[in-house]
Amino acid sequence: MSEVLLPGSTIGVLGGGQLGRMLTIAARRMGYRVASWVGGPDSGPAGLADILIVDPFDSEDGLAHFLNRSDVATVEFENIPRSLLERVAEEIPLHPNADAIAICQHREREKAFLSGNGIPCANHWIIDSADQLAEALSQLPETGGILKTAEFGYDGKGQLPVDRGTDAETTWAEFDAPRAVLEEKIALASELSVLVVRDGKGNLVTYDPAENFHRDHILDVSIVPARLDEAVLEEARKVAIQVAESLDYIGILAVEFFLSGDGRLLVNEMAPRPHNSGHHTIDACETSQFEQQLRAICGLPIGSPRLHSPTVMLNLLGDVWVENDGAPDWESVLAIPGTALHLYGKHEARRGRKMGHVTFTAPTLEEAIAAQKKARGILGIPACDF
Repeated sequence: MSEVLLPGSTIGVLGGGQLGRMLTIAARRMGYRVASWVGGPDSGPAGLADILIVDPFDSEDGLAHFLNRSDVATVEFENIPRSLLERVAEEIPLHPNADAIAICQHREREKAFLSGNGIPCANHWIIDSADQLAEALSQLPETGGILKTAEFGYDGKGQLPVDRGTDAETTWAEFDAPRAVLEEKIALASELSVLVVRDGKGNLVTYDPAENFHRDHILDVSIVPARLDEAVLEEARKVAIQVAESLDYIGILAVEFFLSGDGRLLVNEMAPRPHNSGHHTIDACETSQFEQQLRAICGLPIGSPRLHSPTVMLNLLGDVWVENDGAPDWESVLAIPGTALHLYGKHEARRGRKMGHVTFTAPTLEEAIAAQKKARGILGIPACDF
């Protein structure tokens, strides 16, 4: 990539969620315009964009409008039809590239990519029939496994726990997917993620790994710096770099890891976009993940990922509004030193829906952890043991 897109250019964003919203905020601060192609009615987050396109993703008019107004394109949500990604890339630069996005949006392709490049991941089997499922179930370890749809899964969607005794015929019929991936269930010691930024010249940097905790398959808390052995963190950085280079990646990439109880560091998933576990970078790093995305796709120098404060990020789900009759006590939360509140402008709060996050920065990690614990109590978020 040789062209540098300076402020005043228009960034085309495929998708209309909170990641696009935060990318838009960073873009506007830097003097860029944003064209957001939502693919349907705007649920709130995309409303900050300069240009809003609500046509479905199979609309020729929508495609023409998007291409005519955008100088470069990126995604804030990986589940964009590959055919659309390829058509966009034919006309304007698309970063990351269509192949990288397509690999990350499809669990079977993702596992094939990891295995083909010698990148460690969980033992797995590709399933397209009840007979194949029965054979794979018989090979599961005693800990069991997770049956996952091959496509379009995130935040625990499209997943079913299984074990050796699971009835293959009934399960496959009820799973209702043409293809699936069966993974061994990992006895987890920890979960972590690494954000890596790579530009068109091959320059790259990584952020400090985040230590992650999930509740009901949705990210609950990220702690940075991660409280794990430095050798594990360094290995995670190296693997994340290997993934980015193997994908010939441009932009910001999140690589999520499992650390197993027997010491294996395994890639669980990749996300070809800014990531929930990187939201702390807005308040706690010299350059946020969203600014890095802009810098990389526009051909600008990559910024410093340096963490200037220990930090904890707490997700805010719609449950907070439901449990507080629609009126969370923000005044008490914001009275906690080092607190930064980020709300995504979504029109409706529902249980399990990501509505915002709070970042806590402090001189020490222990103080940041204590601050998020206090906020959980104020907002009625169940305790998390870490």
